[in-house]
Amino acid sequence: MKKFFTTIKNIFSIEDLRIRILNTIGFLMVFRLGSFIVLPGVDPDALGGGASGGIFDLLNTFLGGSFSRASIFALGIMPYISASIVIQLLTVAVPYFQKLQKEGESGRKRLTQITRVLTIAITAAQGGSYLAVTIPPEAIMYSPAFFQVASMIILVSGTMFCMWLGERITDKGIGNGISMLIMIGIISRFPGSIVGEAVSRGMSGALMFVLEIVALFFVVMATVMLTQAARRIPIQYAKQVIGNKLYGGKRDYIPLKVNASGVMPIIFAQALMFIPSMVAGLWRDSDIGAYIGSTFSDPYSWQYNLTFGLLILIFTFFYTAITVNPNDIADNLKRNGGFIPGIKPGKQTSEFIDQILTKITLPGSIFLALVAILPAFAVKAGVSQSFAQFFGGTSLIIMVGVILDTLQQIESYLLMRHYEGMMKSGKVKGRSQTAAA
Repeated sequence: MKKFFTTIKNIFSIEDLRIRILNTIGFLMVFRLGSFIVLPGVDPDALGGGASGGIFDLLNTFLGGSFSRASIFALGIMPYISASIVIQLLTVAVPYFQKLQKEGESGRKRLTQITRVLTIAITAAQGGSYLAVTIPPEAIMYSPAFFQVASMIILVSGTMFCMWLGERITDKGIGNGISMLIMIGIISRFPGSIVGEAVSRGMSGALMFVLEIVALFFVVMATVMLTQAARRIPIQYAKQVIGNKLYGGKRDYIPLKVNASGVMPIIFAQALMFIPSMVAGLWRDSDIGAYIGSTFSDPYSWQYNLTFGLLILIFTFFYTAITVNPNDIADNLKRNGGFIPGIKPGKQTSEFIDQILTKITLPGSIFLALVAILPAFAVKAGVSQSFAQFFGGTSLIIMVGVILDTLQQIESYLLMRHYEGMMKSGKVKGRSQTAAA
């Protein structure tokens, strides 16, 4: 306990780190405050008749309850994530976007502008479905036509403000801002869910509740193992004589993470899984709309989980391919006089790294998909739906990934100031850990 308080003291003794932590807390407080501000013209007491259950409860968890409250942040950061998915797909398939990606800072700014414009368009489309599906007519206190127009403008502005908050957290705070906003919404729902589960079990179900907590502990440990696991490829640096001194000759390794894409495949797949229920709300009177709505509005149905798992597999390979480039790693090794023992530098090194990456990404993506659909099995075992959302699944993976990433950034600040790390056994290995090459 003494070591813990010493570490906290060291963290706040670093001025830059202290300012970043306080900035992050301030931005998150603004985000949480906005989630309680109801759209003008909506009667909060009459919202009970809106859409609920299934996919809507899951979306409400990610948005910290703002979805069910008809908040100005009702759509949160989800439209921005959907826009980012589209832009990243275009950078793979369309030459124009590939060119922008290779133009450095100017290309990145142009892609950011296109992403923001696309976010506005997606928010407008999702906002219309949201107002039609989730807000009952009796909750609207003035002209429906004027309410639709005003609410659409407010929802678009709220999403753009959330996007701005995420960017400010990334620049001025700690951690990835977009992931942090999603995580804080999830965490805000966790205490109520666990208390509700304990109350529903009562004294007669106390043993079952304890078993659920034990099972949750092991699921968290398995998720941490998935996030931290890495395949180390040994590398050797050639000796070089510079002046009168001998440099190089040391051995190192390239840490290829089993889950190199982190939480992004989960976030991307979850963002796409919200689209069918939104579309079904517009055509709910048709047979196709009714089928899509009944099938994909239930996050515990086998159709939903099968589609969700396949999307995670696809996005894991896709995101790993665009974030880990074997050719760049091989070129950096060759430039710095490094090589993998038994493998020729250059093309053979790139092919060897690509083979290893493919072999470890497949089991990693399968395990990631299994953890993501675990809440469906928890519900079948008798766990309440509100608590099952944290019993593995998207919520847990996002929380573990974001927390580890944030701890790794804090750890790097401590080590730069020659303070002891946050963990006695060694450094926290976050997703931002770079390869030795």
